[in-house]
Amino acid sequence: MIRKYVPSDFLAVLTLIQLNSPKYFHPSEEKDLIKYLKLDLEEYYVVEIAGQLVGAGGINFGFSNGETARISWDLIHPDWQGKGIGSGLTLFRINEIKKNSKVIKIEVRTSQLVYAFYQKLGFELVESIDDYWGKGLHLYRMEQNVL
Repeated sequence: MIRKYVPSDFLAVLTLIQLNSPKYFHPSEEKDLIKYLKLDLEEYYVVEIAGQLVGAGGINFGFSNGETARISWDLIHPDWQGKGIGSGLTLFRINEIKKNSKVIKIEVRTSQLVYAFYQKLGFELVESIDDYWGKGLHLYRMEQNVL
């Protein structure tokens, strides 16, 4: 079940980033996620299965005068990775973004470890920066045009 994030999900979402660090997220990014959830949250969704929060991910608007939306803070519990949870959550958010007629482009900022996941969903690599997130975690900025 995909539903909107509520403040009572906060600790479960923090657990997700901790379970994915340091493999997919640099440990210093946890403080950025806390700031995001408390101050910069626009639209954020969680995936719940049998009462357990197993995934989360957001959407941010307002880039390029509202013409670009960004998929952000994708977190999937390691036990549920590779089972379609991330794909389902990403496709759900793409569909939500498409409801906004002003958006013409969707961006995701990820790493070399998962860029192929987004590539399979139609995103194209437009920029990479070595060690952006931390030593050994490179930025892969990807885009997809909204049709």
